Amino acid sequence: MRVFSSLQAASPADDSVAPGWVALGAVSVVFHLGLIFYGLTPALVSRPLHMALLLPWVLVYMASTSVQRISGWVLTVLGIAACGYIALNEAALANQYGFIDTHLQMAIGLFLIALALEAARRAIGWPLPLVALLALMYGALGQYIPGAFGHPGLPLASMVGTLTIAEGGLWGSLTGVSVSVVAIFVIFGAVLNAGEAGQGFMNLASAVAGRLTGGAAKVAVISSALMGSISGSASANVASTGAITIPSMVRLRYPRSLAGAVEAVASSGGQIMPPLMGAGAFVMVELTGTPYTQIMAAAMLPAVLYFLTVWVGINAYATRHDLQPVAESERPSTKEVLITSLFFAIPFLLLLERIFNAGFTPQYAASIAIFAGMALLFFDVRLRFSLPGFANRLADAAVTAGRQIAVIGAIILCASLVVGVLSLTGLGVKITSGILSLSNDMLWPALLLTALACLILGMEVPTTAAYVICVSVAGPALTSLGLEPLLAHLFVFWYALLSTITPPVCGGVFIAAGMVGENWLKVAFKAMALGIGLYIIPLAMVANPEIIQLAFNPTNALLDALKVAIGLSAISYGIIARKALWQRVVLVVLGIVVIFVF
Repeated sequence: MRVFSSLQAASPADDSVAPGWVALGAVSVVFHLGLIFYGLTPALVSRPLHMALLLPWVLVYMASTSVQRISGWVLTVLGIAACGYIALNEAALANQYGFIDTHLQMAIGLFLIALALEAARRAIGWPLPLVALLALMYGALGQYIPGAFGHPGLPLASMVGTLTIAEGGLWGSLTGVSVSVVAIFVIFGAVLNAGEAGQGFMNLASAVAGRLTGGAAKVAVISSALMGSISGSASANVASTGAITIPSMVRLRYPRSLAGAVEAVASSGGQIMPPLMGAGAFVMVELTGTPYTQIMAAAMLPAVLYFLTVWVGINAYATRHDLQPVAESERPSTKEVLITSLFFAIPFLLLLERIFNAGFTPQYAASIAIFAGMALLFFDVRLRFSLPGFANRLADAAVTAGRQIAVIGAIILCASLVVGVLSLTGLGVKITSGILSLSNDMLWPALLLTALACLILGMEVPTTAAYVICVSVAGPALTSLGLEPLLAHLFVFWYALLSTITPPVCGGVFIAAGMVGENWLKVAFKAMALGIGLYIIPLAMVANPEIIQLAFNPTNALLDALKVAIGLSAISYGIIARKALWQRVVLVVLGIVVIFVF
């Protein structure tokens, strides 16, 4: 819920946002774009400055009390000074190879670790910082743990130094992804959302699906898939598209629990829909060494299958309820659809053309697309040119980008501490051995153990952080049992998303239930039925590995996807549709057989 509140903070259009925040957002945008065009910058310069820029947002801008605000300013000033020390002394620190040799460096190192924990706590709440704190305690005190899970001990100067003055821990490769890739795509999404792209998504979805049975629900599915592809946040997606789709469904007398479930499930899919995937795609590039274009291609068919299953589930609910289409008077005209679609089509097509045709890196291509999106901010939904409108929309984009870069950056910095400790202590290897032992060196039991771990960790930890931590410990076990590395990463990433719709902690459901005014458990049960693909598709990817080979073997990938689609449709109808019990059981069994046996 804290992520939701941070993403939905006041916009610059709101008089309460001071010009200073607009200026700070602009500085953050210029800094991150500048790194792309400037060229190589030492990691111990760019990454500490990235942290320095996010501190005011999470410690001051998001403060809700005067005490938080005052303490936030103090921590921000000290934090900027500490980050500045690292950046200014980059050359000397690089020669220390992660070993602290002065009391000042030790004080700065300990402070930066504490600051990363506090920034994450203020951004998203306690769970992730607690996981990181436990990891740090294990690193410092693990030598006192008997048995296989203890470690020989780490000198404090070496541990703190590796985490804070070397290219590991806080300034490791994960933070590098946040600086050079995630931030750029966050800016891209902020620029599109500041203009008329969101309205374009809604209009296109209404034109495509509004006239169908269950049209209002299907509009939510399409618009959330499109919006999620640039927002990468289930919570923000529910709040933005749900503000339009949920009232539309309620007005057409859809059951309130179904209206909330449709939006929660559709919005959750934004984190598995390329290109953004909730920043997961870019972290996956770093962890697997797989080119971004291949990850996009591998993730595409499973994501389409997910939304197809939701679509089929809506048709199945139509056998239980009278799910009316959107009234013709409420559907946009063809002209309106074409005009508003330009606001997202032009930047998107430019992005894809620069990646696939020109061969640019994703972040460089996105940077170019950002300037195209900025040019479109001069125009409103009627294509009227307006300088004041451009200024307001650009300010909106700056604040949104600054805030969202800060939230994601705080999450990744905190997760980087966990990964750093796992690397220093070898705990990841020990947990991997434990998984292999419990599963008796068999793949499917290991998959189920990994899925359970992802669900538990993902209940309170954001998806990207849960993915990073789980794949660090379970990924090697899955690959040692024969799973391809990219498939193992996609499997873990999908299951890290389970908690968005699965009780007891299901952020997307909570927000949708609050918006629709319905008991959250009723919404959750319908969401789990509609989102059955989220539980089955990762296993289907393992049983049908060709499905992620779209870039290399498109024919087999599409044939496998068709087979899985038939099986998922049968399962969805069997779970939801108004049929005799024996018919529903037969459909579910047939669906399982089609996916996992044929």
